[in-house]
Amino acid sequence: MAAVQSAAVTPTFEDLESYRRELTGYCYRMLASPFEAEDAVQETLLRAWRASDRFEGRAALRSWLYRIATKVCLDLLKGRERRARPMDIGPSAAPVFENLHERSEVTWIEPSPDPVDALVERETIRLAFVAALQHLPPRQRAVLILCEVLRWQASEVAELLETSVASVNSALQRARATLESASVGLDDPAPVLDEAERELLSRFVEAFEAYDIDRLTTLIHEDATQSMPPYDLWLSGRDDIFTWWFGPGIGCKGSRVVPTRSANGSPAFGQYKPSSDGGHEPWALIVLEPSDGRIRELTFFLGTERLFPLFGLPPRLDP
Repeated sequence: MAAVQSAAVTPTFEDLESYRRELTGYCYRMLASPFEAEDAVQETLLRAWRASDRFEGRAALRSWLYRIATKVCLDLLKGRERRARPMDIGPSAAPVFENLHERSEVTWIEPSPDPVDALVERETIRLAFVAALQHLPPRQRAVLILCEVLRWQASEVAELLETSVASVNSALQRARATLESASVGLDDPAPVLDEAERELLSRFVEAFEAYDIDRLTTLIHEDATQSMPPYDLWLSGRDDIFTWWFGPGIGCKGSRVVPTRSANGSPAFGQYKPSSDGGHEPWALIVLEPSDGRIRELTFFLGTERLFPLFGLPPRLDP
C-alpha cells in the first residue's frame, strides 16, 4: 500500500492520473469490458478531482481512489445481467447456419489489450478468469480482486467497503468456492509464449490464410473449441470447426491475418475478409489459446468497429 498522504497536501491532477493504468485493470476485471472500464476510470478520476480539496489524507491516495472506483463499478453493475461468453449460455451446437443467433439480451465479455508498458498479471486477466469473475455477485467480485489479485489485507478491504473483516473473509471464501466450481483458479498457468509456440502461431497464420485443411489439422487440437461473440453459437471439436469453416464460414477463405497486441494475456490477430474491390475488410479479432503444441481455443470477436481501433489495427487492407 502507498504511504499515508499528508492531510495538508491536496492531490494534483498528475497524482490522480498516475493511477489510471492500474485502476483500468481493476475496473476491467469488475466490468469485463475495456470500454466500460475506461468510462469508469474517467468517472473515478473526475469524482476524485472534484473532491480533491476535501481529501483528508487519513487513508492513502491509492485506497481513496479504489474506494471511488469500486463505488462507480458497483453502481454500473446494479440490476444488470452479468457479461458472459457463448459457452456460459448453453451447450455447443451443430455447425450449421440455422444455429447462428445473436442474442440481444446477452451482453458479452469483451477482450482487453494488454498494457505495453507494464507486466500484466496474466493469470488474472485471461478470458476464462474474467468470465468466471462475472459469476460472482459484484461485492464478492470486488473482494476477490482486491484480496487475491491486488493483495490487499482483509482489514484494508473491509475499510474500503465499509464492512467488517469477518464479512470480507466470508465473501472471499464464497468467491473462491465459486471459482473452483468453474475449474478456474488464480494459480492456473497463463500462456507465456516460447519459441515453439511463436512458430506454431506463425504456421497457423500461414495455414489459415491458405485455408489449408491438412496443415490446419496438424495445428488445432482435436477437442478444440471456437466461439464468435456476439453470436451464441460455439463449436466443440476440430471436426465441427472445420465443417463450419468450409461450410457456412467459407467467406473467410482468402482472409488476411495481421498480428496485434496480445488480448487478455493471449496472442491476438486481426482477420480481414476479401472485399469486392480486391482489398480486405475487417471481420474479427482472433484470440488464440495455445496448449501442448497446438491451438486449444479460438475466439473470433466480431465487433471490429470498436475493437480494431482499440488494438491499433487498420480499418481495412488495401489491394
